[in-house]
Order: sequence, then structure tokens, then C-alpha cells
Amino acid sequence: MLSSPDLSFSRTLPLDTFNQLGELLQQMAQAVGSAALVLTEAVLARIRVPAEWQEQRFTLLVSEGFSALLMGNFTRREQQSLGTEAIGVNFVTGTNSTNSFSNSGNQPKQPSSTSQLNSISYSQDAAELNTRLTFNCEAIASFLVKLRDLFGADSYTHQNLQRYSQILRTNDATLQSQFTLLLLEYLLPQLNQQVDLTQTLNEPHAYICQPVEDALKKQVAQERLLNRVTNQIRRSLDLSVIMTTALTQVREFLELDRLIIYKFENASSTNPSYNFDAAYLNSDNYRTWFGNQPGEPPHQLNGQYAPPAPINPQPPLQDYQLHGGCIVYEVRATETIPSVLNYREETCFVHHSQCWEKYRQGFTLAVVDVEKTYHLEQCLLNFLREVQVRAKVAAPIMFEEKLWGLLIAHQCHDPREWTENEKSLLTAIAEQLAIAIHQTELMRSLRDAASTLTQEKHTLEQRVAERTLELRDALLAAEAASRLRNEFLATISHELLTPLTYVIGMSSTLLRWPLGELSQRQRDYLQTIHDSGEHLLEMINDILDLSQIEAGKAVLNITEFSLRDIAESTLKTLEDRANQVQLQLTLDLQIDPRRDRFTADATRIEQIISNLLTNAIKFTPKGGNVTLRLWVEEDTAIFQVEDTGIGIPEEQLPLLFEKFQQLDTPYRRRYEGTGLGLALTKQLVELHRGRIEVESTVGIGSIFTVWIPAQPMTACKS
Repeated sequence: MLSSPDLSFSRTLPLDTFNQLGELLQQMAQAVGSAALVLTEAVLARIRVPAEWQEQRFTLLVSEGFSALLMGNFTRREQQSLGTEAIGVNFVTGTNSTNSFSNSGNQPKQPSSTSQLNSISYSQDAAELNTRLTFNCEAIASFLVKLRDLFGADSYTHQNLQRYSQILRTNDATLQSQFTLLLLEYLLPQLNQQVDLTQTLNEPHAYICQPVEDALKKQVAQERLLNRVTNQIRRSLDLSVIMTTALTQVREFLELDRLIIYKFENASSTNPSYNFDAAYLNSDNYRTWFGNQPGEPPHQLNGQYAPPAPINPQPPLQDYQLHGGCIVYEVRATETIPSVLNYREETCFVHHSQCWEKYRQGFTLAVVDVEKTYHLEQCLLNFLREVQVRAKVAAPIMFEEKLWGLLIAHQCHDPREWTENEKSLLTAIAEQLAIAIHQTELMRSLRDAASTLTQEKHTLEQRVAERTLELRDALLAAEAASRLRNEFLATISHELLTPLTYVIGMSSTLLRWPLGELSQRQRDYLQTIHDSGEHLLEMINDILDLSQIEAGKAVLNITEFSLRDIAESTLKTLEDRANQVQLQLTLDLQIDPRRDRFTADATRIEQIISNLLTNAIKFTPKGGNVTLRLWVEEDTAIFQVEDTGIGIPEEQLPLLFEKFQQLDTPYRRRYEGTGLGLALTKQLVELHRGRIEVESTVGIGSIFTVWIPAQPMTACKS
């Protein structure tokens, strides 16, 4: 034994002896009084700790009169042979733990040898620890600071450890002597005792195999339970049924007093109005614990208990929305166990943001005894006492990499050493519940999308129907207006034709009158009357043709004719007009004489060519050129009129074939016309099921191209 002047010592001790020394410090704390603080490694169970702390056992006693620190680390040989359960500090992470069963239903893993399983049964008794017991206040203060820094600065544990580190004093001599006597009574009888492993190994074979067989049976049963939960998730889309069934089966299998699901309110990735939330969180059974406003004294729970105020004042609830939640599912072994369904804790959990962050990283918390683990968290400890929680395991339920909630197992009356298989099972069940939540969320999204799509489809159909009615009414109104207009134009034009015929005829007669001589002025007047009548007659004929075509009364007189003859005849008719403005009128025939014959309405074809040539002559300055090209491709005759006229701006091309439209150019006032020529030309082309196109450049000229397919040898009404 290595001893120091302050009665501290270091040596290797069996685990049983180490535990007895811890119990000795517990007794010493009772002798010191209520002001003493006793902590063990169990206080670390709810936080993630560095690796060097995971292998360490300790019992810490702090008071004003007497303080002591007992620390122990397993020897290197024991660290290689012992698992986490032999250490006694329960830590499981969802990412690092290795389950002995999987979700796919594979057979459970079997140990590599019988002796490996035997080590589980007797290893804790045979383990040895490098133990150090010290009473030095500086060493104890240094340990307290290291222990304090493991907790968040906003937690009660951190603040209370800071306060206790400030009350350390040199031990009272009387109390030190009293502990020395107790130490000698416990320690001396153990010095000569050795653990007889040989006798243990020589036990009958049945003694060794029975735990192995029990462990394998337990493992197979866990596998079957997980498969049942997985199959339930696959068969059902009702999250409430899945949750209830899974919790009931797991609670019965693990013989738990209570199994609950705690859902965080910041689990925004799921719909907060699930059916099970609505069913459980109603006004009749909604309850909170400490549900008062910040700064008010806490309420009683079920009228039984009012927990004392914590050591430090409670700060305002600034991060409640980040860490608040509610218990939404619960199964209990008996009705005597108090229900915590719908409890909404609003005070004690606020400081544990570090704990929540640990869960978000997939950490599974296992607490053997809440009295030891939460010794410095008075508010939370009082809550756990009230709802009768002595031991617990909390496994995170992760949904889309966010912390949705916790699966929490409760042992209500006694501490419980949670095995690795039990913690692994709860972790696996939590993962399966996350899958069920994801599955339900997907179905809800699909239903919402389908509902939205159906609603939008119905709305669209309604809008289409309404718009169709509006368009039909508008079309009928437009057709009625167009019909009335055409009838009006036809009637007026017909009424104008009779007097106009007389005017033209009489003026022609007077110009050819053989009796008497007319003065030049009289002849000029008669010529003006005659020309104006001809122009007016041409305009009225265009109006009549256009109105007949739009009214569907135009008839094509289909005959066979010569394209060459039509082109030459039309050009000859317009030669005088071209000569008057000093234009070169050219015919470019690109027709094979064998393909000269064509079937269409010859009169209408001649009218189309005449309108295009007249338009080209009108807008081409003196000295310009106007060319008519004609060729045949398969059964289609193509006419092209090219001029070197003023050209048409590109933005005005869409208006070119509109009725009564004259392009707004500087030449508009220089040329006569009503804007019906090109509109009528397009109608005549389309009456032949053809098409017309135009290319134009301002200052260079325009090219009009017409395609007319050959027509059947029957009269065709539009």
C-alpha cells in the first residue's frame, strides 16, 4: 500500500472492496449531516463524456467538515475483458452501438466461445481496479472543476458543483479519525482475501451453460419482437395503431413499469396535428407540470406534492420553443403506477440543452438510479420522484436528421441495471418508430398533394367551363355582329350598284357622244366622273366579295386553265397603269409547258394576281421594277410578286392583311385605297386552301408569295 501524509493511499483492489469503500463514504455523509454532497459516476450517465471518464469509477463526498474522493480505474487486463456493463456507467450511442440483432430478421449472433459468455456472469466479482483514496482538498477541488466543466454552464449541476468547490476545507480531525476507524474495519479483513477464479471455473458445466442458454433465448425473443414491430409498420399506415402496439409489446417483453413517447414541439418536419396528438392533447386531459408563468411559485402535481425551489433561481424560459414537448403515448404495467400522459414540462428541462443536443446526435441515455444521476438537479429529481421514476432509458426518435421525440422506459420503484441488449432493443424500436413516422408523413404528404391536385383540377375545370361559356357567348355575339355587318354591307353595296352603273354608263356615253363637240373642260369633268365611278365600283365589288366569303356564301368555279395565259392577261391589263408611273413590269415564267394546265377558279386567281400587282405598282416610286414570277411544285402553283417599293416596317407586318388597315407611313396620304385589297386577297387564297406570305425591307421593297394547291374539278363552297 502506498500512503501519503494526509492518510491518502493508492493500490489495486477488487471491485467488491471498491464498492464497500463507496458505501463507507455514504455512511460518512450521513454522519456529517444534510449539508454533505455525495456523487458517483452515475451523475455522468446523462451527458456525453470524454473517453478517459468512461472507464472511471468514483465516489465524491464534499462538506465543510469532511471531504474525500475515491477513484478507481479498471486494470489494463480488466479493460480488455470487461464490457460496458462491468464498468457500471451506461452509455449507448445510436451510431456506435452494435446490436446483436438487426431489422432484417437475421438470426442473432452467437458468441465465439462459452468462456466469453461466462465472463459476463462472474467478471464483475473478479474485476480489479487501480484505486486511489484522497482527502487532499486541492486534489478534490481540481476533480470538482474537471467534473463541473463536463456540464453546460447553464445547468444546475454546473452551478452547484461550482458552489461546493468553494466550501472545501481541511478535514476536521475528529471526523478524519472517525473515518479512519471505519476504514480499518472495512479494509483490513479484505487485504488477505483473493478471488478464487479457479473454483468458479471448475463449477459443474450446467452452471456455466445455463446463463448462455438464457441469454440466447432472450436474444432470439428480442429478434422476434423487433420483427413483429417491423411487420406491423409494413402492414399498417395508422401511426396511432403502430405506436400503441409497439409500446405494449416492448413494455411486456422488457417487464417495464412504464413506457412512453415524448414528442418535441419543435419537430417541425412532421405535421403537428396528427390524430394521436389531437386525441391526447385535448382540453379534458391536458396537463402540465410546473405549468405556471416564469417567476411564479410552482404548482402542485395532482394535488400531492409541491417541490421545493431549486438552489439557484430559474432564469426566464427563453429557449422553451426549442426544447419543449409533451408525452403523447404511454403504456403502464398497472393502474397503480401514476399516469404521465400529456404532461408538458415547462421548467426543469430548459437547462438541459446539452442533453437535447446529445440526443440529436443519436445518443441513448441509460440511468440506473435517478437519485444518483440527478442528485444536483433538484427540480428534475423532484419531478421524477413525484411520477415514480427510479431508473430510465431514453432513446432518440430521429426524423429526417431532426430530433422528433424520445422513447423512454421507466422503472418506477427500484434502481435497474440496464443490459446492453435492453438498450439496443429500445434503440432499434426507436429507429423503427422513426420509419413509421416517416412512412405516415409520406402518406400524409401524398394525401395532401392528391387533395390539392383534385381541388386545383376541379377549380381549373370550373374556370375552363366558365371561360368556355364566355368565349362561346363572345363568339356568338361576334358572329351575329359580323353577320349583321356583312348583310348591311351587301345590302348597301347592292343598292349602290344600280345608280353607280348609270353614272358610269352615262359618262361613257357622253365621252363617246357623236353629236356636237365637247370642250376640253367638259371632257375632263366627264372623265373624272367616269374614273371615280370605276374606282367606286371596284371598291364595292371588293366589299361584296369579302362579305360573301366571310358569310360562307362564296363559290369557287373550278375550271382547267393555262397559268401562262392568266399571268400574261393580268400583266397586259396593268401595263397602262405601270407606264403612267414609269415602272418596269416584268413577267418571269418558270413553268414547264407540260405542266401549264392547272385547276382552280381562274377568275379568283386572276383577281389575286391583280390585287398583288396593283398594290406593288401603287407603292413603288417612279423608275422602279415590279416582277411577277410563276412556277409549279408538284400540284401547287406558286405566284410571287416582287417590287422595289417603299417597304413595310416589321412591326406593321401583322396588320398587313387586316380589313380597312392602311399602314401608318409617310406615304399613307399620297395613295388612295380602303385597305381591302390585301385582306380580300388573303381570303381568296385561303378559299383555295392556300397560304400567302410576305417579306419586306423598308427602302428596298417587298416580296409577296402565294401557294395555291390544285383544286378538284367540282364547284366548292367556302
